[in-house]
Amino acid sequence: MIRVLLADDQALVRAGFRVLLDSAADIEVVGEAANGGQAIALTRSLLPDVVLMDLRMPEVDGVTATRRITDDPYLSAVRVVALTTFAEEEHVFAALRSGASGFLVKDIEPDELLQAVRVIARGDALLSPAVTRMVIARSAGVPHGPAGPRPEPPELALLTVREKEVVRLVAEGLSNDDIAGHLVLSPLTAKTHVSRAMVKLGARDRAQLVVFAYQSGLMTPDRYSPGSTAPR
Repeated sequence: MIRVLLADDQALVRAGFRVLLDSAADIEVVGEAANGGQAIALTRSLLPDVVLMDLRMPEVDGVTATRRITDDPYLSAVRVVALTTFAEEEHVFAALRSGASGFLVKDIEPDELLQAVRVIARGDALLSPAVTRMVIARSAGVPHGPAGPRPEPPELALLTVREKEVVRLVAEGLSNDDIAGHLVLSPLTAKTHVSRAMVKLGARDRAQLVVFAYQSGLMTPDRYSPGSTAPR
């Protein structure tokens, strides 16, 4: 059973999500929070698998709550998903930098929401919507189109040539199986490269690899391919 905590300051939004999530046989809503402070406290007491976190809440906002949850070693197994609208790009990027495993827009289709919760619960990141990568690129201040030489961040020196290539492919939304096919590797080898890159960069999950790829220049919007597939 996937245990979910809902964090949103609008009671009607929480009620709608609860009805939908509780309708699934493998998902259970274990708590609701009306602000970020409550979300942090309930996460610590209930230890949900997934927290659906609204980013704009009173008292403690969702970005701050996300950072406090993901920075807590006791909550290392908890995955946070940011709930947002298309008009809040800067908040989305801040949440991803703070450790969120992805984001969902609030008008998501019911079936997509259920599938997204399952994807996050098994440890993957929500990188499938094309808008995710473009939001990261814009909010990270990455220029659109070809750019001149840019300083190489020191973290890049930690990665092997193969690991840099793998990080680029993760940023395009490819799954481990897709990466294996693209590079003619075994799925296990591809997974190992992804894991090593995450360890070297201190990335919590694949979402943070995507953030790093754009910030470091390994990935730029002009290289983005809408046909890329998502982790699965």
